[in-house]
Amino acid sequence: MFLVNSFLKGGGGGGGGGGGLGGGLGNVLGGLISGAGGGGGGGGGGGGGGGGGGTAMRILGGVIRAGPGGGDLLLLQPPRTHYSNIEANESEEVRQFRRLFAQLAGDDMEVSATELMNILNKVVTRHPDLKTDGFGIDTCRSMVAVMDSDTTGKLGFEEFKYLWNNIKKWQAIYKQFDVDRSGTIGSSELPGAFEAAGFHLNEHLYSMIIRRYSDEGGNMDFDNFISCLVRLDAMFRAFKSLDKDGTGQIQVNIQEWLQLTMYS
Repeated sequence: MFLVNSFLKGGGGGGGGGGGLGGGLGNVLGGLISGAGGGGGGGGGGGGGGGGGGTAMRILGGVIRAGPGGGDLLLLQPPRTHYSNIEANESEEVRQFRRLFAQLAGDDMEVSATELMNILNKVVTRHPDLKTDGFGIDTCRSMVAVMDSDTTGKLGFEEFKYLWNNIKKWQAIYKQFDVDRSGTIGSSELPGAFEAAGFHLNEHLYSMIIRRYSDEGGNMDFDNFISCLVRLDAMFRAFKSLDKDGTGQIQVNIQEWLQLTMYS
C-alpha cells in the first residue's frame, strides 16, 4: 500500500522519514497550496528521510506528504501501470500528473463530483486567506457537468487536468485582485479579475454575475469565483465550437439548446 500523509496538506518542510517520491513531483499541480517547504532532511532525533519527503509535500502545491510524519494516513493503492505506453511520449510533469491522477481518481480512473468536492475543500482549508463557504456537491456536480465532454458524469484525465490547471491560474488571479485582502472579490475588483482570466464582458453581464454569484454586499468568495469561471469557460468553448464560420453568431435547435443548458 502507498502511504499518503495529511492528504492535501500545505506548508512546512518535509519532516523525518521522507518517502522518496522523486524531485519532479514538487512541481506537479503546484500553486494551489503556496509556501510548501523544501526537501525532507531528517527531523530532530528522527531518522533522516529521503529528499522525496520534502518534494512530495509540493505535489498539488503542498497537497500530499508521504511518509510517517504525523497526521491521519490515507492508504491508497499503488498507481496503475497501464499508462506506460502513453507515458513514453509525455513530459515528466505530465507523467507525474497522470500517476497522481491515478491515486486521486480511484479504481474507475475518473473523478466524480464527490471526489472533486473532497479534493477542493481539502485544498481551500489550507488557505485562510481565501474566504469560502466550501465547495458544495451541487457546485461540483455543475463543474463536472460543464467539463464532462464525453458525458460520463465524471472527469477523465484530460478533463481533470484542464480543470485543475485553470483552477491554479484563477486562484492566482483571485489573490492578485483581492486588493483589500478581504478574502473576497468585490464588485469593483471583479471586471479586472475576469479580464485577467480572459473574459471581457459588458456591464449588464457583470451585474447578472454579481447577482448570481456574490453576496448581498456584492462580494464573491472563492468557491463562487471558481464556479462562475468554470461555467464561463465552458460556455465560451461551447459557443466557439458551434460558431464554425467565426461570425460570432450561432443557430441551435431546441434539443441542442437543452443539452447545452440542462447538463451544466
